[in-house]
Amino acid sequence: MKEQPAQIRWEHHTQRPLLALAVIFAAAYAVPIVLPAADPALKRACTTVEWVVWGAFAIDYFVRLVLSENKKRFVRHHWLDLCAVVLPLLRPLQLLRVVATLMLVGRRARMASQIRLTTYVAGAVTGLLMFGSLAVLAVERESPDGNIKTAGDALWWSFTTMTTVGYGDHSPTTGLGRVLAVGLMLSGIALLGVVTANIAAWFIARFEQDDVEERRQTAAIEALTEEVKSLRAQVTALSSAVPGAQAGPTSVGVPRAAAPPRDGAV
Repeated sequence: MKEQPAQIRWEHHTQRPLLALAVIFAAAYAVPIVLPAADPALKRACTTVEWVVWGAFAIDYFVRLVLSENKKRFVRHHWLDLCAVVLPLLRPLQLLRVVATLMLVGRRARMASQIRLTTYVAGAVTGLLMFGSLAVLAVERESPDGNIKTAGDALWWSFTTMTTVGYGDHSPTTGLGRVLAVGLMLSGIALLGVVTANIAAWFIARFEQDDVEERRQTAAIEALTEEVKSLRAQVTALSSAVPGAQAGPTSVGVPRAAAPPRDGAV
């Protein structure tokens, strides 16, 4: 049995711990936003947890880079992971650490063969709704002209934005809030396309399966018909080869019974 590369073994062993860290990150990110009056020490602890989790994902990326057999190919095919690691280091883009964590979790989830597409889409929708709501609430709540002041407003806005409905009753007024809105809209369109394509592929597969079964039955019937025709031809040939096969019973060499003697005959 061929041994798996070191990179694949690392990804297999770190998949679950990183997903657990992502859940911890979600809780640490949500607490200061949902509870703005929380103790400052709790907020600092949550911020520390966020950076620790991001650091774990950054270490994971660099370890996979070191273990990869072709490092140039790894960087070229995992450039989104690199952006997710580098962008949160820039102070004006610190909010992107939530987006970076989502990207990294999503990339690692796609590597797991046991996670089906439906589960991935459902998890992506849930994560985007939650993080989108929290992020826009954190940005818009302190804005003087903002109209997204509560968690309910933020969640409603995320739903209408991801589905591209856009009622307009709640909308971001800051530049960063509008950037988040664009990201949610594009993500919603992409996920809707994935779901639609998945459903269409399922129907096409079912139709193709029915067509294959129908073609198989038709081929079997045609083969049986040809076999019957062949058997009829053989029977006809055999009948023609036997002389007098269509004559009566006396025509095949069976002697006739002797006629009874006439009266007075000796």
